[in-house]
Amino acid sequence: MKKWFATLVFLLLPFTTLSAEAKSPEVYIALGDSLAAGQTPYRAIDAGYTDLIAAELTRSHQLGYFSKSLSFPGFTTDDVVTTVQSKEAKEPLKNATLVTISAGANDLLRLVQVNPSNGSLSYQQVPADFALNSVRKNIAEIITEVKKAAPKAKIYVMGYYFAYPHIWDTQKHGVEKELNTLNAILKTQAEANGAVYVSVEEAFKLQAKELIPNPSDVHPSMEGYRQMANAFFTQYNKRMQVSPNELPKPNPLTFEEILSSQKEVEKSSVSKIDGFDGYLSLTELKPYI
Repeated sequence: MKKWFATLVFLLLPFTTLSAEAKSPEVYIALGDSLAAGQTPYRAIDAGYTDLIAAELTRSHQLGYFSKSLSFPGFTTDDVVTTVQSKEAKEPLKNATLVTISAGANDLLRLVQVNPSNGSLSYQQVPADFALNSVRKNIAEIITEVKKAAPKAKIYVMGYYFAYPHIWDTQKHGVEKELNTLNAILKTQAEANGAVYVSVEEAFKLQAKELIPNPSDVHPSMEGYRQMANAFFTQYNKRMQVSPNELPKPNPLTFEEILSSQKEVEKSSVSKIDGFDGYLSLTELKPYI
C-alpha cells in the first residue's frame, strides 16, 4: 500500500502554533480520514474539527503544537494502521500528549451505492459484515500502535454521524443500522483498549441536512465540524466549547490548488517522502470520508 503523507503541512494547519507560555501544552496529533483532514462538502480542504480543537486549545493557552499531517481523505482503517506503523509517523507521534483518531467510515461507505437524484441507497450485507469485522480488528491495532508510538498521549476515537440525510427516509434504515454498528464497534474497542470514545451522531440528528449541506457529498459544513469539536470537548473538558463566533473565515483550498502548491515546494528542493504521491490522488477521489 502506498504511503500518503502531507508534505505541505503549512497548507493544512491554519491553527498550528508553538506556545512557550503554556504551562502544560498539549502536543496534538490528528490521525485518520478526511474528517480529520478537514475536507469540505465541495471537494476542498479547510479547517475541520481537528483545527477547531487546536484553535480552542490555543485560546485557552493549552496548545504547544498541532499537526494533521497524518490525516488523509479516503483513508480506511488499513491505511491508518500502515500510517501509524511507518517511520514517517514516529517523529510527530513521539512527543504527542493528545491524539484523535477518525477511522472506520471509509471501510463501510465505499460499499454504499447512493443516487442523490432519486434518493436511493443500497449496499450488500456480506461485504459490509466483512468491512465491520476489519474495523473491529484494525481499530484495536491502531490504538495499540498509537500507544507504543505516543506513550504520553491521551487517545480519543471519534464516532461518525449518519452521512446520507438527503435520501428518502425509506432508504435510510439499512445503512443507518450499519453505521450504528460501526459506532458501537468503535466505542467498544476504544474503551477496551484504554482510549476514549467520542459520540457525534446526537449532535447531527436534528439538523443533519443543514450540517451536511451537499446531497452528493458526505462531508459536513464548518458548523458541522464545530459540533464535532464540541462533542470532543464534552469528553476532554466540558468547560471548553467552540462558539459560532469563534469559527474561522472559510479559506478552502481545492485539491488542484494544493497539488500546484506542492509542486512548487518540491521544486524548491524540499525532500519528498519515498512512495508519496502527494495530493494528485485527491483529484480522483470519490465522495468518501
